Amino acid sequence: MRIFTLLSLLLISLLAQATVYKWVDKDGKVHYSDEPHPKAEVVELNEKTQNQIALPIPSVSNEPTTKAEPIKYQVIITSPQEEETLRDNNGDLDVTVTVTPEIKGKLLFSLKLDGQTIGSPQERPIFHLTNIDRGEHTIVVDAMLQNGKVFASSQPRKIFLHQASVH
Repeated sequence: MRIFTLLSLLLISLLAQATVYKWVDKDGKVHYSDEPHPKAEVVELNEKTQNQIALPIPSVSNEPTTKAEPIKYQVIITSPQEEETLRDNNGDLDVTVTVTPEIKGKLLFSLKLDGQTIGSPQERPIFHLTNIDRGEHTIVVDAMLQNGKVFASSQPRKIFLHQASVH
């Protein structure tokens, strides 16, 4: 019984190979079929006409895959220095900042003195403050995009402002 089934399957597989016919109609369209057609010619198929795709062998790495970390921007107050004592009787103070890595495009900078925002955001990374009271102050500078979203802030910088006293 097994031999009969095996022979039947072999015979069916031999009959399953069909002839392919090709013809061109009056509009110039090329047609292919497994049924004969007037003016059709037999297409000989060989193994080179079969599509074969060779996939590259995947490489196996023992290193764990890591996702690209987002860029961490830093706002650095370059002037005045940490715990610097400034002497100015008018209470004038200049604050300079930089952003690393450098960003192309327009940024806005906002300065906070003792937790209070001073003025409106500006494009220049240099602030000129006037009439600041003497004593200890904390400075923080925020860098923001044009839409007002803060993307980086400086570390708080403590400074001391001294003014000459009449007493």
